[in-house]
Amino acid sequence: MGLFDGLKSVLGIKAEADATREADPEDLFGMSTAYVTMEADLGYAPEGHAALCFGGVDSTDFEDAVGEVETILEAGEIETGTTARFTADDHGYEWVVLEDDEFEDLVTSIHFAADTFIERDYGSRLLAAVFAFERAGGRDDGQRVYWIYSFRRGAYYPFAPDGDHERDNGVEFKLHSNLDGELGVEDNEQYWYPLWPDAPGGHPWE
Repeated sequence: MGLFDGLKSVLGIKAEADATREADPEDLFGMSTAYVTMEADLGYAPEGHAALCFGGVDSTDFEDAVGEVETILEAGEIETGTTARFTADDHGYEWVVLEDDEFEDLVTSIHFAADTFIERDYGSRLLAAVFAFERAGGRDDGQRVYWIYSFRRGAYYPFAPDGDHERDNGVEFKLHSNLDGELGVEDNEQYWYPLWPDAPGGHPWE
């Protein structure tokens, strides 16, 4: 199974068919408290980035929906300072990438973007919301980890990249055990799909 097929299977059609609950954009607000646990108890501080991954549609109406999301985020930048940019990766997926030092503003902006797609009847195109954290101090200083919300599963899962296409499973299980209950965490590990960046050391959307 290739990378594209794997992503389509795990975050796409197969995940939707196997899902035990529907995705709810309100789940995204769970990160508003979980980030405190990540930093205070586990030593991972928000990196100031979050992103929304979605599959595009070749239609004028979908382009209008994307334009509406962009307009909402531009208006939000005036109030919160959260900057947004739209990009695409090498696998054909589109991203809304947000940047802000205030983590709760990132969560709010991700929610606004996702909710707008849903209101425009494009909720089925949403794949994942990604929140970046970085280890501050200790043996693993600088290690980057992510919490990923799968819209097709209606659940979060941890992703801890380690070098070039390797994963730190110990860290992922630690994140799972510490945040399970605070977040709706995916218990089936086959759906902990790694969102590898296009280049080692980058973010999944880069």
